[in-house]
Amino acid sequence: MFEVCFLGTSASAPSVERGLSAALVLHRDQRFLVDCGEGTQRQLLRSGLGFRKLDKVLLTHGHLDHILGLGGLVSTFSRWESIDTLHIYGGNWALQRVQDLMHVVLRGGEVDTAVELVEIHSGPIWQGGAMTITAFPVSHRGPGCFGFCFEERTHRPFLADRAQTLGIPNGPERRQLVEGHTVTLADGRVIAPQDVLGEPIAGTKLVHVGDAGRTDNLIEVARDADALIIEATYTSRDEEMAARFGHLTARQAAELAAEANVKALFLVHLSRRYSEYETLREARAVFENTMVPRDLDMFRIMRGQVLAIDDEERQRLAQPEAMGRP
Repeated sequence: MFEVCFLGTSASAPSVERGLSAALVLHRDQRFLVDCGEGTQRQLLRSGLGFRKLDKVLLTHGHLDHILGLGGLVSTFSRWESIDTLHIYGGNWALQRVQDLMHVVLRGGEVDTAVELVEIHSGPIWQGGAMTITAFPVSHRGPGCFGFCFEERTHRPFLADRAQTLGIPNGPERRQLVEGHTVTLADGRVIAPQDVLGEPIAGTKLVHVGDAGRTDNLIEVARDADALIIEATYTSRDEEMAARFGHLTARQAAELAAEANVKALFLVHLSRRYSEYETLREARAVFENTMVPRDLDMFRIMRGQVLAIDDEERQRLAQPEAMGRP
């Protein structure tokens, strides 16, 4: 299960209603900021989720509307002593631009927060006990553009009734079986994990693409995702302009979702030239379960299900004890 808060959903420049690209992905006790457009730190405060435990930033690419917010964020982190080290993951070109920005922010030794730039390539870039983040290449303007696949590991549920029938006591034996180890009971019987574990259940899969100029190379990475977040900067009436600037139309994004058997589609990086309704109408004609989130909208992504999160639940997620939830 993941939670996603859309902090900024505008393309290129902010509008009155929408800020620049940024999204916060939450999984158990981990938080990941995907892109950090200008004004992101204020959006984090407005969301009610704040800065706590936010020490990882994933950059889709190095365009300024996706990275300029890092300067203010690092400066604030240092003054508030929120974290010791901010880890910024991105392609080589994106990190070069971030480094240029940090030369200004970190000059003079006034900032104590350490900034670690982690160059990424295709493949896993972060792994926790129950989840892996994999980077994959995306075609956009400039080198080193990436999308990110957040995927929980497949697990086999523990069959408590079956364990009870076999006389397996509560305690370390059951824990070892869940971890995949064979155990020997006090009476000498040998119990294997398959004796008490159910059929494998796939974990939740969330794919965040960001800006992209084509979709044929994204079908397999998005395959069977429970949610796909991707740009829809243009509509089909400006398809030639979209191609010229390396962006997608709402229809192209929806066609990708349909072909990849995605469960839910979120369209971001929206141009001010179109109404929300126009973008949504074009996409839903191809893929019905499409949403155009507004800034600060928050959703829970589960296996085969997406739920909107209301303000009361958002406040609960912002509490320290919520960060240790399973």
